[in-house]
Amino acid sequence: MDINWANVFDWMILLRCFVTGGIICIIGQILIDKTKLTPARILVIFVTTGVILGGLGIYKYLVDFAGAGATVPLTGFGYNLAKGAIEAVKESGLVGAFTGGVKAAAGGIAAAVFFRILSFINFKT
Repeated sequence: MDINWANVFDWMILLRCFVTGGIICIIGQILIDKTKLTPARILVIFVTTGVILGGLGIYKYLVDFAGAGATVPLTGFGYNLAKGAIEAVKESGLVGAFTGGVKAAAGGIAAAVFFRILSFINFKT
C-alpha cells in the first residue's frame, strides 16, 4: 500500500505555521539586538501582547491562519490565558476572570515546572 504524502500533509498549513512562528522569533531577536530590554522583559512583552490581542479577539485570526506557529510562542501562551479567562467569565462571572486563565494554561504551566525540576536533577549549576 503506497501512501501519497502530498495528501497526508497540507504543505500550505506547514508553511504558514513556519513563517508565522519565524516572524514572531524575528521580532524577539530584533528586540534583543536593537534595544536595551532584558530577555525577561521581552518575554513579558510577548505574553502581555498575546493577552491583549487575545482579549480583543485579534489573535484568534492569527491562530486560525497559522495554527501552532501562533500558539507555541509566548504570545500564544498569553492568548491562551486571555481565552481561558473570557470563557470562565461567561461560566462563573467575575471569579472566572481570576481562575480561567490559569485553568486554561495549567498544562503548559505544569510542563514548565516538570521540565525545570528535571533539569535540576540532570544538570549541576
